[in-house]
Amino acid sequence: MTNQQTSELQTTIAENYWQYWRLVSDKGRQYWVFENPEADDEFFAKMADSFTFDKVANSNSADLVYRAQCASRKIYIAADFRSFPLANEFEKDCYTSMLNGFQYYNTLQAEDGHWPGDYGGPLFLLPGLVFVSYITKTPFDKPVESLLKQYMLNHQNQDGGWGLHIEGRSTMFGTVMQYVSLRLLGIDKSDARLEHAGRWIKENGGATHIPPWGKFYLSILGIYEWNGNDSLFPELWMLSRQLPFHPGRYWCHSRMVYLPMSYCYGHRIKAEPTALLEELKNELYVEDFDKIKWRSCRQLCAETDTHEDLTNLFKVFNSVANTYENVKIPFLRNKALAFILEYIESEDRDTNYVDIGPVNQVLNSLCIWHQYGKESTQFKKHVDRWKDYLWLAEDGMKMNGYNGSQLWDTAFAAQALIEAKLVKAFPETSSKIHSYLDVSQIKRDPEDSKRFFRTPSKGGWPFSTVEHGWPITDCTSEGMKTMIQLCKDEEHLNFDDKRYHGAIDYLLRTQNENGGWGSYEESRAPDWLEKLNPSRIFTGIMPEHPYVECSSASMQGLKKFNDNFPGYKAEEIKTAIKNGNSFIKDKQRNDGSWYGSWGVCFTYATWFGIEGLLASGASAYDSENPSKEIVKACKFLLSKKKADGSWGESFESCVTKEYVQHSDGQVVNTAWALLGLMAAQHPDKSAIKRGIEFILSRQQDNGDWPQEGISGVFNGNCMITYTAYRNVFPLWAIARYFHNYNK
Repeated sequence: MTNQQTSELQTTIAENYWQYWRLVSDKGRQYWVFENPEADDEFFAKMADSFTFDKVANSNSADLVYRAQCASRKIYIAADFRSFPLANEFEKDCYTSMLNGFQYYNTLQAEDGHWPGDYGGPLFLLPGLVFVSYITKTPFDKPVESLLKQYMLNHQNQDGGWGLHIEGRSTMFGTVMQYVSLRLLGIDKSDARLEHAGRWIKENGGATHIPPWGKFYLSILGIYEWNGNDSLFPELWMLSRQLPFHPGRYWCHSRMVYLPMSYCYGHRIKAEPTALLEELKNELYVEDFDKIKWRSCRQLCAETDTHEDLTNLFKVFNSVANTYENVKIPFLRNKALAFILEYIESEDRDTNYVDIGPVNQVLNSLCIWHQYGKESTQFKKHVDRWKDYLWLAEDGMKMNGYNGSQLWDTAFAAQALIEAKLVKAFPETSSKIHSYLDVSQIKRDPEDSKRFFRTPSKGGWPFSTVEHGWPITDCTSEGMKTMIQLCKDEEHLNFDDKRYHGAIDYLLRTQNENGGWGSYEESRAPDWLEKLNPSRIFTGIMPEHPYVECSSASMQGLKKFNDNFPGYKAEEIKTAIKNGNSFIKDKQRNDGSWYGSWGVCFTYATWFGIEGLLASGASAYDSENPSKEIVKACKFLLSKKKADGSWGESFESCVTKEYVQHSDGQVVNTAWALLGLMAAQHPDKSAIKRGIEFILSRQQDNGDWPQEGISGVFNGNCMITYTAYRNVFPLWAIARYFHNYNK
């Protein structure tokens, strides 16, 4: 049975239960609602069983629930585009693929204009929510609870453990967090699956060997002692802001996570003791809980979890912080905690309680509950946002790595449609894209930005929704250049040109002295700050680092604006692009590749590297003197082509920082490689045609492509899902081949 037949069979079996779920979407905000008031415990048990999932076949779900619900939608295609003058049978195949592919993908577009989709993958996110739900006595609705459990059970590895992410090998962090969550959600320790997990935990040293984030999470439950944690030193926020290690200089995700962690540590928040928590103390440790020497456990970390070793500089800094805990000054501690609470509340208001990401959203919830109580308006607003992070797919209910990837996916879908010259073929789709881009641009700066370390935001575009409120460099660029081209192609679509000025200001403001761009902000700290990384499981999380992908996208956006509106800050833009060119050249590796920090991995970043160089004026292959950097990049890509004409890259490339072949060709990696080669106008037409043939061969009858290996990454070691990628990038590659390369 093929993967497609298996998916269709699963959908048929499960549709009686899937039909009770409905996705609500408004200005990008998306959440699932269960609609069967007569459901009982037997119904919920059968519903959970319908979300069966074969992790061994492929850990990545294919978004079958949402896509099945969209299957009956009809998309209008303008009659003029149903036939097209074609030179040969292969051109016909390409054009048919584009029409079918876009017709299918456009059925998935929400009425507000964005594309909903699965952005799951990390396995440590959902347990944090389960812990806080338990501590605050805010239980999930029964249908949600049943599918949260099902999701975790579906992703248990064969050895009994769970990874940091769905494709990862078992880790102490992943395994302990899932085990505890399943126990909190009502599964008995005698369940065979939990017994298997329990054996894995003890065989690998027990929960004392969980990395620092895990120690923190277990501490708030009261099943790990707070003095078994290294100091989170709340007073650090009170030190001079000029210090290079002040937390206001951290990468924004790190500072917004360690902010509520510091609050919890300072107050020693701990769940009310229960019989279940007492049982867990006996289930997680090799030693007797009451006899564990907790201080000696602070820096224990299982070998399975150690991605980054602690540096000598960290050990010195940590020793000072731990010593301070013995003599801490109550006045300073209280002052620091008061500031941290103010900062948390400012973040909540600026983001409409969405917060920058799922970790700090959940931990902010806990802090607000601790300060104001369960019945407070602030806590209720937090709880209302929990559902924004939950996504339903055929593997159950998971927690996304953000409140979605709405703007990002929409901008890329639009650019693929534009390059396919099919904007007019799908007029309703195009109008809805325009509407979503319009409403998603950030309209104001955050409150008290200097006090709370925020870069002005007005004019930028976010990764997800306007309510989220955090602009990102590459999202701003992709949103802006998409809007410019869309309005250019469709004269009836309008956008005030002056609104682009805020985006330009943001991009110019966030460029670093070395010419590169980071994700959200300008770099505020020296690179050596990374030596204070305490996480053990992540890399590149301390300062805001510049990235090839963000830099390339920013350069492309600046060029697109300058080409169309040359009057505003034209010279500054040219200088910024020139400096960006130097950064990208500097980051190219000796083999011609670039390392990908946000996608898997070298195929992704090398496509961006090529596009960035071209945006800054580098010569393509069809010129008399092609850029040597582009020649090297293309040589690298072609060296990784598989025998069947495809490219396939494993997520292990991100971890090892060396190219690791996937066992099978991947349509997404193939599309990225082809987009780079075709942008460079590489003359090996046979290699590029073979890659297109591979993509065409994988397309399903309904216009979709199968979900293959995981394709996203963050912090060097944690992979994340983008279900949109399997549709957008193959279509984009075919479009580039059909219209711009093979002519």
